[in-house]
Amino acid sequence: MRAATLDSVPAGPSVSEVAKPRPEAGELLVRVAASSVNGFDTATAAGYLQGVLEHRFPLVPGKDFAGTVEALGEGVEGFAVGDAVFGVVMKPFLGTGSLADYVTVSAAYGVAPIPPALSLREAGALGLAGTAALDALNAVGLGKGETVLISGATGGVGTLAVQLAVARGARVIATARSGAETDFVTGLTPVAGIQVVDFTGDLPTQVQAFAPDGLDAVLHLAGDGDQLARLLRPGGRFASTLGVTPEGVTAVSVMADPNPRTLARLAAEAASGALRIPVTATYPLDRVGEAFAAFGAGTLGKVAITHA
Repeated sequence: MRAATLDSVPAGPSVSEVAKPRPEAGELLVRVAASSVNGFDTATAAGYLQGVLEHRFPLVPGKDFAGTVEALGEGVEGFAVGDAVFGVVMKPFLGTGSLADYVTVSAAYGVAPIPPALSLREAGALGLAGTAALDALNAVGLGKGETVLISGATGGVGTLAVQLAVARGARVIATARSGAETDFVTGLTPVAGIQVVDFTGDLPTQVQAFAPDGLDAVLHLAGDGDQLARLLRPGGRFASTLGVTPEGVTAVSVMADPNPRTLARLAAEAASGALRIPVTATYPLDRVGEAFAAFGAGTLGKVAITHA
């Protein structure tokens, strides 16, 4: 099968032929129709995860996937050949990811059905970013009427976090450059009230203009976490997907947990139109190197990969 591979790290991915995997007991073999690029994937290629997770070369990166079940491993229940599924590859090593024509995944964790109203391309860009966004909001216990700063609002996680926070009735302050980035963020939801601050300027002054008594919560997806934490009111909460836990505040380091219940909830909201998956660039698998470069250059929203 075709797959994006890394023969070593750091390196950029290239497409080559590798052996098609077989599902072990408890696994699904999924024919991948769509996937996407995440920060985890580019961090893998950059070599940042050496010493953190085992690397098996030639290494196929990729976390997100959407496609159809091709075969069932021994003991699998609840799925059938031909089912449309999506999710996140969750393995204790790196090497057999989703940027390939086929991927094997656990049938019990990291996978859920795709509702008929949700396209494969959208489903393939939802799993990891959507889970991280939802888990970060849950980590700070964001409630109606509270003010949250989402730093990194133009990325895959940030764009979904903005929408989910607005749906909770929160007052959202989002970071983005002036101009096209600001227009992109404010256009994520028809609900008015998203305040955008330019992180290239005096961020504390801009935030304080909208929240003079301090922020109830911060979602740290990019930027200087310590600086952002100082903008919290006493008792404010801080969640980071980057492992930052500033001292002196209630802080949580968020690791996305793509359990079936969370994935099903995200898929239902996306299928209903309540949650928009902002795919702004799409590349075929054969051009995966360009997709990684686009992600690294700061493409807004999600960078999707098609596998046809």
